[in-house]
Amino acid sequence: GVSCSEVEIDCLTGDHKNLRTDIVMDVGTSLNPAIDIGQIEGAFVQGIGLFTMEELRYSPEGNLYTKGPGMYKIPAFGDIPSEFHVSLLRDCPNSKAIYSSKAVGEPPLFLAASVFYAIKDAILSAREESGLKGTFRLDSPATPERIRNACVDSFTKLVS
Repeated sequence: GVSCSEVEIDCLTGDHKNLRTDIVMDVGTSLNPAIDIGQIEGAFVQGIGLFTMEELRYSPEGNLYTKGPGMYKIPAFGDIPSEFHVSLLRDCPNSKAIYSSKAVGEPPLFLAASVFYAIKDAILSAREESGLKGTFRLDSPATPERIRNACVDSFTKLVS
């Protein structure tokens, strides 16, 4: 599959909004398009959590603090792209599988990397407006703290 996402970032808070995502997924011959599209949407939203929210935090002794969704933020309704379009690629049967179908449950999870890289592109644009050129490091998940610190200004320079 392939995805393209459009985001908006707030350089002062590090918050981001998923404005639009378009996905085209190759599922071979779909046995049930409604279920397949639901699987794609669900896996993509899980991927949004993976790439933008679900940060592992450890104690100095190495104990995991964030042991479950009660201890870290997971995607909510507001994190789903405002415009979310999913389509299935047509005429791509898989002759070696049952009813010419293809896997649809897990592969779309990684399509949410398009949100991460859209955030990174938005940060790059903000940095260029501030006179900074070139590459920079942004680790996943792209949390508000990481986005804010990557948007360099006089305040972030104090903590760098």
